[in-house]
Amino acid sequence: MVTIFADTSSSIPVNEALALDIEYLPQIIVFGEKTFRDDTEMDSKTFLDYLKASPSLPKTSAPPPALYKPLLEKHLQAGHEVIILTPSAQVSGTFRSAEIAAQEYQDGQIKILDTQNIGASFATIVLQAVQWSKDGMSSDNIILKVKDLISRERNLFVVDTLEYLYKGGRIGGAKMLFGSLLQVKPILALKEGKVEPVESQRTKKKAISRLIQIVTVDCPKNKSSMLSIQHGDAQVEAINLANEFKNLLGIDNIPIYNLPPAFLVHSGPGVLGVSYFVEPT
Repeated sequence: MVTIFADTSSSIPVNEALALDIEYLPQIIVFGEKTFRDDTEMDSKTFLDYLKASPSLPKTSAPPPALYKPLLEKHLQAGHEVIILTPSAQVSGTFRSAEIAAQEYQDGQIKILDTQNIGASFATIVLQAVQWSKDGMSSDNIILKVKDLISRERNLFVVDTLEYLYKGGRIGGAKMLFGSLLQVKPILALKEGKVEPVESQRTKKKAISRLIQIVTVDCPKNKSSMLSIQHGDAQVEAINLANEFKNLLGIDNIPIYNLPPAFLVHSGPGVLGVSYFVEPT
């Protein structure tokens, strides 16, 4: 049996993760001197309320190694193989935390993989890994298939403001000034674990329209795309976007994920995005 470990930066709701027997770790949210687990003590809505009222940008921290260790002990003693899937090491310390937790165990007992993602793409990768485990696939084969998914993943999003990306050090000061003056609404992508600009539009409406154009051209028009929508405090826009893609791409089931605090601390409220997977080359 292969047990999958993941964490809340995937956007999978906590109750769904538990129902799927995922060992699900929290990210830690830091507002000044106060810390909160984002699985039991602070959800995305509460986080955004704090964020809007806070004079300074909060921080996020990876789940500490001490949270992994009792869970690893349980599964290794039961003879299970363990795969820990983490968000991008470029934006989170989770990969390093998992490495530290696994150091005292024998090589090969625990496999740790950086998915180079966060949010909806990470969710899809985790859910696929869980299904492959339930199908009886070995840990080595699951890792190979996850790596293939990572190579074909696309994660695009539109933010309402560049403020949070700038404050969090994810975008340069000149770009911040340019964006503020012209009210630019950028389309961004997560590429190889890093936030990269795709292009910019003058309004959010135009940015979303352009996002739809990009995805419609690039995304496979079938369920193999595993297309999903992600948002932060933009539920109506997310539903409208999902319906738009259902009509344009002929895909019936499009999950909508509430982005986690670990994403929202950099994007701010109003972020809207799309995740999908292209065909193998």
